[in-house]
Amino acid sequence: MKAGFAERDITPEAGMEQPGGYGKAYHSGYVHDPCKVRVAVFDDGSGRAVLVGADTLMVPRALAQSVRAAVAESCGLKPEAVLIGASHSHSAGPLGMVQPGEYDHASPLARKLAYEMSSCADARYLESTRRQMIGAIEDACRNLAAARCGVGSGQESTVAFNRRFRMKNGLSYTHPGKGNPDIIEPAGPMDPEVGVIGAWSEEGRFLGCVVNYACHGTTGPGGASADWIYYLEQTIRGVMGQEAVVVFLNGACGDVTQVNNLSPYATEYGERSARLVGGRVGAEAVKVLVGMEAGNLTPVAARSRTLRITRRHPGRERLKRAVSIAEQDPSSADATPWTFAKETVLLDALVAREPVAEVETQAVQIGPAVFLANPAEFFCQFGLDIKQESPFPYSFPVELANGCVGYVPTPEAMSERGGGYETRLSSYTNLDLQAGPQIVASLVGLSQEMTPGASPEPPLAPPFSGPWSYGNVPPEV
Repeated sequence: MKAGFAERDITPEAGMEQPGGYGKAYHSGYVHDPCKVRVAVFDDGSGRAVLVGADTLMVPRALAQSVRAAVAESCGLKPEAVLIGASHSHSAGPLGMVQPGEYDHASPLARKLAYEMSSCADARYLESTRRQMIGAIEDACRNLAAARCGVGSGQESTVAFNRRFRMKNGLSYTHPGKGNPDIIEPAGPMDPEVGVIGAWSEEGRFLGCVVNYACHGTTGPGGASADWIYYLEQTIRGVMGQEAVVVFLNGACGDVTQVNNLSPYATEYGERSARLVGGRVGAEAVKVLVGMEAGNLTPVAARSRTLRITRRHPGRERLKRAVSIAEQDPSSADATPWTFAKETVLLDALVAREPVAEVETQAVQIGPAVFLANPAEFFCQFGLDIKQESPFPYSFPVELANGCVGYVPTPEAMSERGGGYETRLSSYTNLDLQAGPQIVASLVGLSQEMTPGASPEPPLAPPFSGPWSYGNVPPEV
């Protein structure tokens, strides 16, 4: 068994856009902590797989394909063996949302709405991130060395919460607000599992780890940042060693954030929140690592399947209404209706160019663990469904991997009892209503095509030869 780790810097510059919303925002130049691309490579002698975690909102499909093509040539890696996941930090660099040239084919109104009034990727940043991703993967492959690896999982249930709630009016709201008397109950679950793979050199030096946990990167500690993932890294390094590389792959958290809408306290944003989430998830990862038995995690394997899923169209009458609203000055219009009108106009242009979305589903096996990846902001229930049906003892869903197709809500969220902005038809969220179950079925099917490896076990105790001599004496009074 061999493992290799590497990381490179992808911190955005001052003046670059800060993605994460439906409009434009810009980085001031203040850097709270460096944004990184972190890489883990595992090799069992016959198979090799690469897990890439990037401190970014999303990973555009074209970027992932370009990186894969480059490392296929330089490192001999099969495309399906390279998983590139976004941490979904809302404080990272401009890899999304609108891509360069994406709306060049559209009407003058759509082009204006896309390029001047929406969050846009930066061509120069895209290229620099591409180079750094390729370089980090090549570095990790060069760093491959004999290693002892282990896998395990823990539980952290106090820092992540479903943000959608069933309300007394029969609908579901996203972030209904603290103290809202109309809240009935959460409209979905969270996933407390902290999945961990760790690697040590033959001499016992900790090399790095891969951590999987489901929570938005939206604490916003200030400035450019990996968000709470920075404190995840710092917590693990504080115990395991400052040179360790911590690769983070986000779980199914399309409807899960750090905000506890049932709490009366306003403590879920900023530095304190980032430390809390990262520190507690990191501490749980450390607990798993220090109790982990290390050995060979085999086999190492990967496969993928690309689904073609139809996008929903807004319809002629809805588009007509949206155009009339989007043509208004946004400063004088109601923000929410104008924003979704803008999104409707952009969706119409997107469907004209790309009526069917490529949705890659991917399974990367590291012994008894399997990472099951998709490019959606995947609702948490789907991740739990995957874990329930996968034959692996450790099944780690990964969202926003190898592309981005927006929110994929559950059928219930899209029913008459549903609601919330994740369910609104937009240029970001528009796949067929059965996309979620299709993705789950594909990922479970991929996992079922693989055979889980065994987990390393500690050495057995010697045969019983009698009780400890100091322990089998009677008391003396």
